[in-house]
Amino acid sequence: MLVLNAGMFPGGCKIAELDDAQWRKVMQINLDANLTLLREAYPLLQQALNGGRVAIVGSKNVPAPGPGAAAYSASKAALNQLARIAALEWGSDNIRINSVHPDAVFDTGIWTEEVLQGRAKHYGMTVEEYKTKNVLKTEIKSSDVAELISTICGSAFDKTTGAQVPIDGGNDRVI
Repeated sequence: MLVLNAGMFPGGCKIAELDDAQWRKVMQINLDANLTLLREAYPLLQQALNGGRVAIVGSKNVPAPGPGAAAYSASKAALNQLARIAALEWGSDNIRINSVHPDAVFDTGIWTEEVLQGRAKHYGMTVEEYKTKNVLKTEIKSSDVAELISTICGSAFDKTTGAQVPIDGGNDRVI
């Protein structure tokens, strides 16, 4: 089993202000590092007794990008496309690759207080409103994402590959 969760979210930055160094850094961490891990794990996944399982941690920014997140959104969309291609290429090896798309998991290191305040301000919300800005008005926690990943890598998804599963409390821009 492999869980690809390498990622970073720089503070909000509009495209006109996005410099090449920032763009490359985000792509190197969010896309290139995951490609390397996926490629290097392939021989081990082929040997898995009950089939290899890969869970890719994407982002709600794949189906619903937001302004000020060009590098992050583009890197996660590219990672999602890579996962889809891997599902096509590795299915004959009995390797399942599925993605989860969480929205705003605030109890992780990717959300500094500065980034959180900046994103809330961008949407004209308080931090607490921003943390629950979904249809169910609930905060998504890292334990929620971990439970979904565990399920995706378990027997309930034995016959599923290439799936994209949101864990976002319901996003009105996606529903």
